Amino acid sequence: METAQNQQQAVCGKEALDLLNCVAQSPYDQEKCVALLQSLRQCVLNKKVKKFSLAEPHKEQADSSMIWSKTETWKWSTKLSH
Repeated sequence: METAQNQQQAVCGKEALDLLNCVAQSPYDQEKCVALLQSLRQCVLNKKVKKFSLAEPHKEQADSSMIWSKTETWKWSTKLSH
C-alpha cells in the first residue's frame, strides 16, 4: 500500500534528484553522475515521461511533488504521455 508521501513523489523524481545532487557534489564524480543519468533516462523511457518542469516557488499544484532547496523551495512536476 502506498503512503501519502509515495503518492506525492514525482515520476522519476528520485532519479532526477539523485542526478542533480550528484552534479552539485564536490569533488564531481563524472562516472557516478553518468550512471545516474542513465538510470534517469531508463526511468523516463519506462514511465513514458514527456516533460519535467519546475513550478513557481511555494505554489501548490496537484501534480507536483518533489521539493529541493538552495535558497527557495521549488515544486517538481512531470507530465506523462498517455
